[in-house]
Amino acid sequence: MKLLKFAAIDIGSNAVRLLFMNVIEDNNEVHFRKSELVRMPVRLGEDAFYGERIIGQDKIEKLMHTISAFRHLLIVQDVVSYRACATSAMREAANSDSIVEYIKDRTGISIEIIDGQQEAELIYSNRIVEMINREQSYLYVDVGGGSTEITLFSKRKVITSGSFNIGTIRFLNGEVTYNEYLRMEQYLKGVTVKYKPLELIGSGGNINKIFRLSGKKEGAPLTFKKLKDIYDFIDSFTIEERIKKLGFNPDRADVILPATGLFLKIMKWTKAKKIHIPKIGVSDGIVHQLYNTYHSEKSTV
Repeated sequence: MKLLKFAAIDIGSNAVRLLFMNVIEDNNEVHFRKSELVRMPVRLGEDAFYGERIIGQDKIEKLMHTISAFRHLLIVQDVVSYRACATSAMREAANSDSIVEYIKDRTGISIEIIDGQQEAELIYSNRIVEMINREQSYLYVDVGGGSTEITLFSKRKVITSGSFNIGTIRFLNGEVTYNEYLRMEQYLKGVTVKYKPLELIGSGGNINKIFRLSGKKEGAPLTFKKLKDIYDFIDSFTIEERIKKLGFNPDRADVILPATGLFLKIMKWTKAKKIHIPKIGVSDGIVHQLYNTYHSEKSTV
């Protein structure tokens, strides 16, 4: 048996995450086990999706200190390799190139700004097809702070994928347009018409929190009704009450309803009755790609 450790930095619009993953090679089998996850609510999207689309110095400094702290943790954990990827907020920020250069100069960490297609590829790298029914059609939905990534699977093959500028931080800033909603609805109704019945696979911190509130056993799906009931339950509390009574983090309390509402809309548009929540995301996909690269390079030596 051989134990390896990889790390992924996911610079999202709401939070910045550092994931450590243990990869266990045991004969011909490979097992991925999450070790630790560090999450910092930097909220780059508050600047990137508003006004001049420039991330301010305060956010830049918070990001720099976060990445600097992550760098020290990477050294302590002695990882085989790591990768830092930034998504929607950094894609749209007018000053993203200078931020990447500044972070590299101050921390030594290189940040890759990835597009929606690359996010979809990372999702596919999670080996989702190994977790699902061979004959079933699924719609993978990752709701982030700045964008929503959607991938349609059928019979364990990727049919199509799309990226939409609909996310929780955009909701809070009033930056989600009617046209983008309409584009998503028309896209979903068009691409899923031949793939019925359809079930969802949900990704993101908000839907994971919803699943924990449901009390369901890991691996069990949520029905549309159950998801709507939890939405209504949370909606009965103010943001302050969600923090005090439900124990939500402040940066979760205000975005969880917009995210859940979007999942409900997508289920309505696609007539999906169930949603599976396997607790995987961009960070997991980064690690899978890192391991695949490591394994390929090792095989050629």
